[in-house]
Amino acid sequence: MLKPVRKLIARLPLTFRVLYRQFLLRVIDLESLSIEADIPKFLGQFAGVLIMISLFQAAGAFLWSMSSHAPAAQLAFAWSKEQSLICDTMLVVGLIAVVSWDSIFPDRRDVMVLSPLPVRPLTILLAKVSASGAIVGMSILALNIGSGFAWPLVLAGSPGVLRFCPAYWSTMVAASLFLYCAVFTIQGFSALLLPRRIFLSLSALLQLSAYGLFLGAFFLLPTFTDLAEWASPRNHLILALSPPYWFFALFNQLNGSLPPALAWLANRAWVALGCAVFGAAASLTLCYLRTMKKTVEEPDLLPTRGGLRWRPRFGSPLQTAIILFSFRSIARSRHHRVVLAFYLSIVFALALALVPGELSAPALRPLSNDFLTDTIGMMALAVIGLRNVFPLPISLNANWILRVTQLRPSHEYLAATKRFQLLFGVLPVWLITAGLSLSFKPWQQVVEHLAVLALLGWFFVEISLIGFYKIPFTCSYLPGKTNVQFAFWGFVVVLLTLALSFAPFEMQMLSNPAGYASLLSAFAVAAYGLLAFNRHRARSAVLYFEEMPDPLITTLGLSHSPAMVQPGPRAIKP
Repeated sequence: MLKPVRKLIARLPLTFRVLYRQFLLRVIDLESLSIEADIPKFLGQFAGVLIMISLFQAAGAFLWSMSSHAPAAQLAFAWSKEQSLICDTMLVVGLIAVVSWDSIFPDRRDVMVLSPLPVRPLTILLAKVSASGAIVGMSILALNIGSGFAWPLVLAGSPGVLRFCPAYWSTMVAASLFLYCAVFTIQGFSALLLPRRIFLSLSALLQLSAYGLFLGAFFLLPTFTDLAEWASPRNHLILALSPPYWFFALFNQLNGSLPPALAWLANRAWVALGCAVFGAAASLTLCYLRTMKKTVEEPDLLPTRGGLRWRPRFGSPLQTAIILFSFRSIARSRHHRVVLAFYLSIVFALALALVPGELSAPALRPLSNDFLTDTIGMMALAVIGLRNVFPLPISLNANWILRVTQLRPSHEYLAATKRFQLLFGVLPVWLITAGLSLSFKPWQQVVEHLAVLALLGWFFVEISLIGFYKIPFTCSYLPGKTNVQFAFWGFVVVLLTLALSFAPFEMQMLSNPAGYASLLSAFAVAAYGLLAFNRHRARSAVLYFEEMPDPLITTLGLSHSPAMVQPGPRAIKP
């Protein structure tokens, strides 16, 4: 099996094979997301997470098959599960498209290195498309390696599995291809039609909008399990605008189980898939032929021109400068947005998971353990995400400018960093929680939980800044220190476990005034104690701008040479 594949690969042009291997290393920013920037380790971690999710899905399929169900209930569950599996695949592919934003377009390094070489732009394009396609294909396979065979066997049975299974895999590939090509089409035509400066500014907004759109569609789209709901005129607009429903109809069309009333959705899926593939191919080809010069001429980080010069104040001039510098570093750098998005994806997911309950609540209802657990997890992850993005440098210029202009004591710089975390990490989550709390009662418990959450955010910030004696985005970075699989399962096992255990305890304290006062006092004392500890350490700390300090003596690797070892006193023989 492998030998014919190797022979086929060997027939490909050498230039294409070399570029494919190089671009595969850069589809996702490995310097921030993987161990030691090693693509096999990263792909192994990423695939491991998806495979575990797929195996959990397969286990659920076999557990469901062991119980008996009525035919009507079985059909409703089958339709619900099919929609869920399609949405899961489209969400993973959408998040990959966001994380690998602009990876398929030529950057300055590609143009500067490859333009003097006899390499055609079409070869570069094909190599980049193949590298991106390999990551997407691996994701589809890993996410469905268990569920893609278990659910067809359970839902269709042995007679119909021979048609159900190919229809399932074809639908997953088609849905993923549509979504990925649609993202490339929007990016490509934006790069073609807009000036380079405007496109770079708009690219960040498009990335964040796509990110929110994918998560919002996953959590907010309703699940239709009855043919009457599909045919209802009130649902016609949402069905016409939501691609997951199109590919659900496409799957049933390939499976031979599509009701005639849903044929228009399947036709829409075919048309959308063709338009997305054609648009991506056309836009990417034109970009590689027309915009490569713009890539060299325009910098990636652009200064603002004109406009309103007013800047908000966040305290002293030093604190204002550090906070604005940190905010602009995240807003203008794709590198930092990608890293932060890895953590904020779970925060947004938890927040969006609470929205359907808010919208469907007929009246005010009491606080629940699930709400407390989700909001505590959101607060912790928001602080952790900001803290982990701080060590990534924005540019060497910022490193040297802030190094040579340190005119204030170190603790003032660290206080500005803490204020930035409170403003852009704790405060947004607290405001989101306050908005989601409007449908709960009694109001006293809601206010008490918001007070506990604010103290928790302060406590998390103080813990995250222990030993952090540098200015955000200015210190050199040792690549590949983040373990994706460790971060994912660490959240699931450690943080989620702590939140699940703390939420019932807090719920009990909210009904006990004395217990709540003790809980609030304990968090306040702990947070203030950490504040005093960090402030005391910061007064004697020295800001550093290098992860590894320069050695006082350069040994050139000869420190263990016998010539470098000074002889000790010889023993005197009697």
